[in-house]
Amino acid sequence: MKAAPHRSPSSPAGRTRRFVLVTGPSGAGRSSALNVLEDAGFETIDNLPLRLLPALVEYAGNDRPVALGIDARNRDFSTDGVIELLNRMNAQADMTMELLYLDCAVETLLRRFSETRRRHPLAPKDRPADGIRREQDLLRPLRTRADVLIDTTHLNIHELRSEVERWFAPSGRHHLTVSVQSFSYKRGLPRSVDMVYDCRFLRNPYWEAGLRPMDGTHPEVASFVAGDPRFEAFAQQVLDLSLLILPASRDEGKSHLSIAFGCTGGQHRSVTLAEHHALRLAEAGWQVSIRHRELDRQNLNEATT
Repeated sequence: MKAAPHRSPSSPAGRTRRFVLVTGPSGAGRSSALNVLEDAGFETIDNLPLRLLPALVEYAGNDRPVALGIDARNRDFSTDGVIELLNRMNAQADMTMELLYLDCAVETLLRRFSETRRRHPLAPKDRPADGIRREQDLLRPLRTRADVLIDTTHLNIHELRSEVERWFAPSGRHHLTVSVQSFSYKRGLPRSVDMVYDCRFLRNPYWEAGLRPMDGTHPEVASFVAGDPRFEAFAQQVLDLSLLILPASRDEGKSHLSIAFGCTGGQHRSVTLAEHHALRLAEAGWQVSIRHRELDRQNLNEATT
């Protein structure tokens, strides 16, 4: 059930305000991405203290989309605070808030700091490698939460510009980003999802001993799920519905649409359907990001233990 729309004093009824939070490790290209967004028509603000963001979002006008640079150097920065802000803002009917994460390999970040002779902001008296590791650990939950993730390891400034424009300003046309995700009903519905599909009626690889340790990205599991006689018709009808709704949503001015597939554990059936659906949408020309909530959480827990 969707809450009643909240209107700020500067937000006329029926208009959707668009915000993009830009973050990532130091040296990955956050400032360059903000410059690209500014050229694309965004109002850009960098390094605003986190505590001031709600007030800015509340009273920002909607004549221009807004891009906000979030830096781990901010005095009041916290990943929990950023995620809470994203969830709270996306719950409002008159705005969308996307998280753009610029990532980069450690070796490339080290080279960039060496070339510029800059000190890492999280290790001013230590080696840059120490600061890079600290920052990556700090930002890992945001990387998992990102709506759009761009790896700048092998990108020059021109390629980075092209990639940011591809997501946020393709050919000057209003752009609709699509995210597809899988989840477990045991942990509840994901936040701010537009369309949800229940995959629990399909046969479950969990009950096959050889498939249980795998997930839906493995060909063996995907083949097992696709072998259900109901799979093909279900997947095709879901695709047909998406291909009907996506152009209409874009024409309406919507900037982001999220599609979720759920199953019991979020490991097998929902992952297979999400992978299948994202691939079909990409083949149809849509820009799609994919996330597996439970697999991401599992990987995060393994990385921190």
